[in-house]
Amino acid sequence: MTTFSRSVPNASTLSEPDPPSQARSRAVETLKYLTVGVAFGIVLVKTEVVSWYRIQEMFRFQSFHMYGVLGSAMLTALISLEILKRTGAHALTGESIAVPPKYLGTGSRYWIGGIIFGAGWALTGACPGPLFALIGSGATVYVAVGLAALVGTWTYGLLRPHLPH
Repeated sequence: MTTFSRSVPNASTLSEPDPPSQARSRAVETLKYLTVGVAFGIVLVKTEVVSWYRIQEMFRFQSFHMYGVLGSAMLTALISLEILKRTGAHALTGESIAVPPKYLGTGSRYWIGGIIFGAGWALTGACPGPLFALIGSGATVYVAVGLAALVGTWTYGLLRPHLPH
């Protein structure tokens, strides 16, 4: 069953140089991802999803634009996952595709995390997803926000074993 996680290379694969054919294959794969990422960034900028003004309008309940984008994304994900489930789709490796169930527990980790995420989003006017699109479109002030997001992610990774999950 594919659970959408990435594997981390072990130390032996990091120390050995790739043969030229593997290096070329890795470069082509990286170029594909870069191309999709740039295209997605352009879509985010053109649809004004990364606009500070649009985000502030959303948090002040002054415009439906962002709620429509987020709602349509959730609806698309719901429909897509249901199609995958009903058709019994398999990954390219042959494994069945499934989303593992989430353990809710008391739910506090979700609302606390949501408050922290929402506060950061409201204060900076940027969700972590489109930070690179903002920087790429010339809003270089978001370099500081990107660095803060990286520090926050690193800190969470460091503290995660000690947090009540």
